Amino acid sequence: MNTFKGTGVALVTPFRGGAVDYPGLERVVNHCIGGGVEYLVSLGTTGEAATLTAEEADKVLDFTIQTIAGRVPLVAGFGGNNTQAVINKIQQRDFAGIDAILSVSPYYNKPTQEGIYRHYMALAEVAPHPIIIYNVPSRTGSNITAETTLRLAKAHKKFIAVKEASGDLAQCMHIVKHKPDDFLVLSGDDILNLPMLSFGTDGIISVVANAFPKAFSDLTRHALAGNFKTAAQLHFSLLDIIGLLFVEGNPAGVKAALQLQDICSKEVRLPLVELSKETHQKMSEAISKLLNCAIV
Repeated sequence: MNTFKGTGVALVTPFRGGAVDYPGLERVVNHCIGGGVEYLVSLGTTGEAATLTAEEADKVLDFTIQTIAGRVPLVAGFGGNNTQAVINKIQQRDFAGIDAILSVSPYYNKPTQEGIYRHYMALAEVAPHPIIIYNVPSRTGSNITAETTLRLAKAHKKFIAVKEASGDLAQCMHIVKHKPDDFLVLSGDDILNLPMLSFGTDGIISVVANAFPKAFSDLTRHALAGNFKTAAQLHFSLLDIIGLLFVEGNPAGVKAALQLQDICSKEVRLPLVELSKETHQKMSEAISKLLNCAIV
């Protein structure tokens, strides 16, 4: 369980000329590990997994495993709105080099809470590794209630954590209050990481940490250690950047931040588009200011 406390990074998938940019991905992975993050997450929302072919997704995951080379744990995204198709993907995958699964709640179908529960229980029966439940109602169209998360946490040992991106702090507090001791609550919102840590969450799966792994993982570690004054200083130093990262959608924002640091291209795949010139200029100014900040 402690493996996934602290800061995990929802890795981008760099593109160049429409194809996956593997040298760029290697630079991103090494940048994050060099920045001291606790673990990495491949093939999530930030990785534009929805626009990758099955072959590309397998190659990206294999390359990420190869690049990490055992230096930090790796979580792999396996989700969808067809339960049997997700089961098939899990059963067909070689999980060497993978430490856990991140699985988003079924989207578009808008299942009931009972449907969500049965979906995850079906995955737990076949998954070879622990599962992190992923609740992101803004994308899926349905919320995993606190009661359903707690029901899953208590129903099967495979469920070790929830990535909570509902933005509902009362819901998150309810989960923290009633969860089993060995079940983690992880923020899925960079902007809410600090307030969530203040009431007992265990860390975050972050977007901004792609670009600023040291500052963000230091923030999380200080808060987990109870050093909230220092954590708040880091939080506020990143505040403007976090806002700009999401104003025109994810991962267009964080890819622009990576491009401005010469780590990878800002290219995204349709239907996503790159940042507007106006926002890109604001991002450039915010990054210059951040890099001159003594605390970072």
